[in-house]
Amino acid sequence: MICGSMFSGKTEEMIRRLRRAIIAKQRVEVFKPQMDNRYDEFNVVSHDENIFNSTPVDSASQILLMVGDDVEVVGIDEAQFFDDQLAEVCDQLANMGIRVIVAGLDMDFLGKPFGPIPALMAIAEYVDKVHAICARCGNLAQYSHRIIPGDKLVMLGEKESYEPLCRNCYQRNIL
Repeated sequence: MICGSMFSGKTEEMIRRLRRAIIAKQRVEVFKPQMDNRYDEFNVVSHDENIFNSTPVDSASQILLMVGDDVEVVGIDEAQFFDDQLAEVCDQLANMGIRVIVAGLDMDFLGKPFGPIPALMAIAEYVDKVHAICARCGNLAQYSHRIIPGDKLVMLGEKESYEPLCRNCYQRNIL
């Protein structure tokens, strides 16, 4: 499990681990939510424009149906956008002997736990929390602060819509 705020390098780290699996001659498959087409309809793309081929799916249960028999490593990006079945799906994959690498936002723009991420963190053997750099003060940032109006929980966006903030700057902004 790789979690953290927006712009913290979650996808970049997942891609790095997936590339290492390929170097080790392991069979890799990657999935992402169908709804996330910010950079590309099919590929997982990091903010640094590193690209990895993936399969977009509508639900977590589709992942189980699409994983090939010879797959050894499964990557799942933008996990926060999946339904609550994702933790069960990842657990089933792991029980089948498949290494599962998941990346996702741990908190929403309100600073609350996001979607299936808490359940994934609970069952993961390893959890890495990565941090961005605060857009206001330069400290380590763990919050994804929305800078455009709107109260919808899921609002796809990039630097025009969100900025990473540290705890102090985030608290100053929401008060």
